[in-house]
Amino acid sequence: MQDSDYLGELGGLSAHRQLVLVDPRGTGLSAIPQDTSSYRCDRLVDDVEALREHLGLDRLDLLAHSAGTNLAVLYASRHPERVRRLALITPSTRAVGMEVTGESRLETARLRKNEPWYGPAFETLEAMVAGNATEATREAINPFFYGRWDAKAQTHQAAQDGRRNDDAAALFGAESVFNPDTTRTALATFTAPVLVLAGEFDLNTPPSAAAELATLFPNATFVIQPESGHFPWIDAAGPFVATTATFLD
Repeated sequence: MQDSDYLGELGGLSAHRQLVLVDPRGTGLSAIPQDTSSYRCDRLVDDVEALREHLGLDRLDLLAHSAGTNLAVLYASRHPERVRRLALITPSTRAVGMEVTGESRLETARLRKNEPWYGPAFETLEAMVAGNATEATREAINPFFYGRWDAKAQTHQAAQDGRRNDDAAALFGAESVFNPDTTRTALATFTAPVLVLAGEFDLNTPPSAAAELATLFPNATFVIQPESGHFPWIDAAGPFVATTATFLD
C-alpha cells in the first residue's frame, strides 16, 4: 500500500543482515501496473517469488510488517520450501480470517490513559469503533501507534503522509483475495521457524490477537515488546534488533 521508506534500516537490523526492501506495485520506485487487479495480495505473491529467483536465492529469510504480513503468510503457504525463517512484526491477521474486535482495541488503548494526549485520542477511537469517525479526525489516534508520542515518533508519522496508494489499498484485501481455511491448513505443516512479534500497546493487532496467530504455526516463537506500539523498531530499536537478529541467526 506504500513504499518501503518507512521501514528505514529497521532500527539497525541492517548491521546484522542484508536488507532487501520492496516497494510494492504502484508505490515508490515500482511502476503502476496496467492491470490494477495485480494489487491483490494473492497476486503479489508472484512478485515475491520473482524477486527470490532474481536474487538467485534457494531460500530466503522473510520479514514483514503490518498488512505486509498477509503477503508473507500467503507466500509461506504457497512456497514453504523457499522460506528459511519467517518474521511477522506487529502482524495483520486478515489472511487467516482472524478479526480484531473494537473492544480489544479499546482495551489496549486504555493502557495509555495517563498520556497527556489520551482524552481526545480515545474519544476519536471510540467514534471509529462505533463507525462514526471521519478521515479528518483519524489523525487524532496517531499517538496510539507509538510507544512514546515524542519528536521521533511524530517525524516518522509525518514522513508517511501521502505515501499510501489508495487504489492499491482498496484492492489489496478485496473480496475473494483471502481463503483463510486453505491458508490455515497450509500453515499447519509449515515447519520453518517463525517469529511473531507484538507491541504491548499496538492497536492494529493487540498482543492477544498476535498470540492467536502464533498458534497456527508448528514452530513459532511469540514475543511481546514492552511499551511499544505498531512500529517497534521506532519505539525501542535496541530490543527490537536484538530479538529479530537473534531469531534470524
